[in-house]
Amino acid sequence: MSMLVHYDPFRTVRTLQNEINRLFDRDLDESSGMMTQWPLRVDIREEPEQIVLQADIPGMEQKDIKIHVENNQLTIAGERTFGDEKRRDTYHRIERAYGFFSRTFQLGGQTNPEKIQASYKNGVLEIILPKREESKPRSIEIQVA
Repeated sequence: MSMLVHYDPFRTVRTLQNEINRLFDRDLDESSGMMTQWPLRVDIREEPEQIVLQADIPGMEQKDIKIHVENNQLTIAGERTFGDEKRRDTYHRIERAYGFFSRTFQLGGQTNPEKIQASYKNGVLEIILPKREESKPRSIEIQVA
């Protein structure tokens, strides 16, 4: 009995594209095979009073995450270490990212760098970037003459 098989001519192209994307998302240390840098993924939303940046940084302590503001740039950096080096040879797979990470964002002229706040809870770093008073939306009342 013959069976029909669905042919997808672009499957290999998509597979190649996924591999290229994965290659540029990480940087491996050739000696250990460990990641030396990993991409910091963020969500950024704008609200009337502030801009909110949320980054997933699981498995880290608050003291190991550094936030720096200089020359109108916000930098988030840190390092997640592989804490079980003694038993490393007993692992079958290591897929979580370890090593140094850093990400820099250009702050617009609408943010007030002196009032930036940050919190870290359940592996999510949240940075609040308050807007300057002059950049907040406001209503202007029309006077009747």
